[in-house]
Amino acid sequence: MQFKTKTGIVVPSVTMEQMIEIDRIAIEETGPNLFQMMENAGRNLAELSIKTLSKSWAKSEILILAGTGGNGGGGICAARHLANKGANVKVCVTEPEKLKNVTAYQLHILKSTNAKIISIKELKNEHPDLIIDAIIGYSLSGEPKGKSLELIKWASQQLGIKISLDIPSGINSTTGEAAIHHIKPDITMTLALPKTGLFPSVTGELYLADIGIPKKVYEKLKLNYQSPFEEKFYVRLFQESNN
Repeated sequence: MQFKTKTGIVVPSVTMEQMIEIDRIAIEETGPNLFQMMENAGRNLAELSIKTLSKSWAKSEILILAGTGGNGGGGICAARHLANKGANVKVCVTEPEKLKNVTAYQLHILKSTNAKIISIKELKNEHPDLIIDAIIGYSLSGEPKGKSLELIKWASQQLGIKISLDIPSGINSTTGEAAIHHIKPDITMTLALPKTGLFPSVTGELYLADIGIPKKVYEKLKLNYQSPFEEKFYVRLFQESNN
């Protein structure tokens, strides 16, 4: 699978293992730190959500489904940016008591906005216009379980627009293999670099978001990287088969 921008810039794709190493280098050696990357991801996701809803964004019901890790933190961050702009936002977290530190801090900040935090039990009363899937990130192995599986099943029955952050929950980021239950998004906003498993059949429209990782990080992995963003902070990607 080859990924290109509208202007023809080729963007390298990475496996889960490569993305883990990119994150490690950024966090331990070069920066940006995890909170900075998460903040950039969330802001870009909020902007794409507004663009997707167009003129109706302020009146639309937006629901973010968030896991406990970095992917969930990006979704919670997007919820704050949307709430700060006056959007009607609700957030459902899989297991709030198990949030990782940076994600927990994003939830702490969110509580100072007008966004509503709801439980999984309360989802039965929700019929959102837009669902943001920030349940499981690029490190999925095997089938989703527990509360994550509950949220995926619920979202799959809803009619609203669905945007997945980084990877549709339930999709293997390296192989593209789909779990029995997985999110089928209209749009996917992947982060930093596209993942090798982001086939057109699982992503819907695909966007790539800049989260602030410097070129030097990619050079350490010997990736042939040219920034695809030009004057923007996220761009549409087009997928082409190598066959």
